[in-house]
Amino acid sequence: MEPEGTPSGATKLTRWLTPPELRAWRGFVLNSRDVLNDIETDLRRFGIDGGDYQLLTMVSESSGRRVKLCDLAASLRLSRGGLTRRMQGVVNRGLVKRVRNKADGRSAYAEITPKGWNLLKRAAPAHVESVRARMIDRLSEVELSSLASAFEKLGPLR
Repeated sequence: MEPEGTPSGATKLTRWLTPPELRAWRGFVLNSRDVLNDIETDLRRFGIDGGDYQLLTMVSESSGRRVKLCDLAASLRLSRGGLTRRMQGVVNRGLVKRVRNKADGRSAYAEITPKGWNLLKRAAPAHVESVRARMIDRLSEVELSSLASAFEKLGPLR
């Protein structure tokens, strides 16, 4: 039996979401967006958004505070063009610089600048406080473990 409000033309083969599945899905869609938006709002006082913060963090955590652009794009799940657009703002503000690979002359690295490192050192404590207040401290250890396990399973279907 199809749920009320089933789209016309839906086949009998459609596996509709059960009430618990629908609750989980809608909870994820609505609340993940709100949590991320709130955390991003908290980063604005540092003049960066969530994407900038993620990029700066990934570069800063790499050996020598530099990472190959192709590896950075993969980590951020961006295309080459998407990474170029994402990098444009942080490069223009002097937070990150592009460095040619002297060994092969073709590949390039993203390297955090002293200005970017200083910004990250100022923003990181506030960011962690925001993440804790908006998510971590609101969940039990069991809930966090379950959530981590669930999200690890939700990587890209490739």
